[in-house]
Amino acid sequence: MSSPPQLDPTRWVDEYGDYLYRYALTKLHESAGAEDVVQETFLAAVKGMDRFSAKSSERTWLIGILKHKIVDYVRKASRERSYEDVSRAEDRVDDYLDRKGHWRTGDVDWRTNPRKALEQREFWGVFDSCLGEMPDRLQSVFTMRELEGHGADEICRELGITSTNLWVMLHRARAKLKTCLEQRWVSKQ
Repeated sequence: MSSPPQLDPTRWVDEYGDYLYRYALTKLHESAGAEDVVQETFLAAVKGMDRFSAKSSERTWLIGILKHKIVDYVRKASRERSYEDVSRAEDRVDDYLDRKGHWRTGDVDWRTNPRKALEQREFWGVFDSCLGEMPDRLQSVFTMRELEGHGADEICRELGITSTNLWVMLHRARAKLKTCLEQRWVSKQ
C-alpha cells in the first residue's frame, strides 16, 4: 500500500495564495473577506493534511476547501448584515418622519430601482451556483478568462494546458453555464 503524499504547506502561500485570493475576490467582491477566507483555507488545510489522498492536485484540494470557507463566510455575513440592516433602519426612522412623527412628504430620490437590485442579486446568486457546479478545471479556466481577465497565454502557462485545450474548455464552460442559466434564470423570468 502506498503512503499518503507529502504536502509542503510552507510553499502554499507562494504557489497558490494569489490564485486563491483572486478566486475568493470574484466570489465575495471584497478584499478583506477574500483575505480572511484564504487564510482560513490554509489553516484548515494544515489541520487536515492527513485527509489529503492525492485523488486531486494540491491546488484543486485547496480550492475545494476555499469554496467551503466562502460559503461559511457568506452565511455568517448574511446573518450579521440582517441585524445591521434592522439596526440602521431603526436609527434612520427620523429621516422619514417630521418633528410631529408624521411621514415626510415630497419627492423621493430613488437612487436604485429596488426590483432591479433584487433581480441583479438573485441573478448573481444563480450565476455563482451554476459556476460552482462546473468541474474545477472548467471553473478555473472560465473564471480566469472571463471574470479575472487573464490572457490565454497566462492561463495556459498557469494551468499547464495547450491553447487548443483552453479554447475547448472555455467552450464547454460557456455551454454548461448557458444551459444552467437558461434552466434556473431565463425560464423563471
